[in-house]
Amino acid sequence: MYLGLDLGTSELKALLLADDHRIVGTAGARLTLSRPQPLWAEQAPAQWAQALEAVMAQMRAQHALALAQVRALGLSGQMHGAVLLDAADEVLRPAILWNDGRSAAQCAQLTQAMPSLAQITGNLAMPGFTAPKLLWVKAHEPALFARTARVLLPKDWLRLLLSGEAVSEMSDAAGTLWLDVARRDWSDAMLAATGLTRAHMPRLVEGSAVSAWLRPALAQRWGVGTAHGRPVAIAGGGGDNAASAVGMGVVQPGQGFVSLGTSGVIFIAGARFEPRPQQAVHAFCHALPGRWHQMSVMLSAASAVRWAAQTLGFGDEAALLGQAATLDAAQRERAPLFLPYLSGERSPHNDPQAQGVLFGLTQAHGAAHIAYAVVEGVSLGLRDGLDTLARPADALALVGGGARSAWWAQLLADILEVPLTLAEGGEAGGALGAARLAWLADGGDEAAVCAPPRVRQRFEARDTRAGLHRARHARFQALYGALRSQFAG
Repeated sequence: MYLGLDLGTSELKALLLADDHRIVGTAGARLTLSRPQPLWAEQAPAQWAQALEAVMAQMRAQHALALAQVRALGLSGQMHGAVLLDAADEVLRPAILWNDGRSAAQCAQLTQAMPSLAQITGNLAMPGFTAPKLLWVKAHEPALFARTARVLLPKDWLRLLLSGEAVSEMSDAAGTLWLDVARRDWSDAMLAATGLTRAHMPRLVEGSAVSAWLRPALAQRWGVGTAHGRPVAIAGGGGDNAASAVGMGVVQPGQGFVSLGTSGVIFIAGARFEPRPQQAVHAFCHALPGRWHQMSVMLSAASAVRWAAQTLGFGDEAALLGQAATLDAAQRERAPLFLPYLSGERSPHNDPQAQGVLFGLTQAHGAAHIAYAVVEGVSLGLRDGLDTLARPADALALVGGGARSAWWAQLLADILEVPLTLAEGGEAGGALGAARLAWLADGGDEAAVCAPPRVRQRFEARDTRAGLHRARHARFQALYGALRSQFAG
């Protein structure tokens, strides 16, 4: 039995996986986001600790026998967040998250200071990454920066809590701008450019390797692994998208997935480090040894739908999607356009100043038209990202909370013009991949552990819809181009 923990932005999830691939149980605890100033996004790590206790209490109450059989656990989580610790490993300030846009000036500073940045890291300097956040702290909170003894990523702070060990792994570390991604090692030059050294960094392991061991006191309190009486290994794990890829069996070159989580991601696995920073494509290490991946990222995906549902009085996302689905083809053609840049944007624009826009409203439009526009806008943003990547070898797996809607899945397949598959465990995302990485750390065979889950449903791209969606996509792109200069003002 294996346990996966996935520290997302809106929820911490736990998943128990049997060695016959059955998902035995899941649990979740909601998280809240703080935006104390425009462009800021923060969370208190103490909230993560509370969520961890909550999900483990749920697991023990509902699946005590299975929990006692756990041999290893794995970690997945939101990438890029900066958790600053002092010499006693006490948290110095709220974590600055992946969707925080405050450090645009520091990105320019880092790019100027390090002309080889893109070649070393495989990426452009963007406010979402970790290194510019530390430059911002250095500039605006210098006393706190001086006290910083260690910087951890969110899931790796959980590992510290679970084991007392400061460790990260390649896929998450690749999103810091401190990793030499081709060499899979910290870059001393990139660290020096932000006033840091290797002493500030956790040690590195591969995602499928043992990184540490669960504290015996926690194992006893939660009832983890008590049936076999051996220490419970903690796998290196993975950043949320790399872990999701492992969960969906996306481990061979050309395989890929699309994620409808808080952010929207298109992920294509590869055998080599192939940076394409000119289009804001991310080139990261995979969570498995000797593999890399390319990824396009939009900052507001299912979170844009959630925002619209709450703001426009739909009640919840399901109600909004239900309204959107009532429109026929002619009504869709006349719907407003929605730019989903509620938190700025990464791929392909690299524009932290980008804003959401609802364009083309008339008195003929009702709630269903607006609902459709929001869902379509997220889907068109994902199409922008797909067009920056090599086309997938076959269908893309569909993962994340947005994958629960068959109607949205079909719309997305039509807009991307790529088949999508919905597999068992697709909604579990990184938690399933984290559990699989734990299985590998316990000696599991990669071919058996990382087999693609059974496909529940396949959504073919419908040629009859292509003309409408291409025309809408062209207008969507033109609208952003026309407004980009206005966002900065």
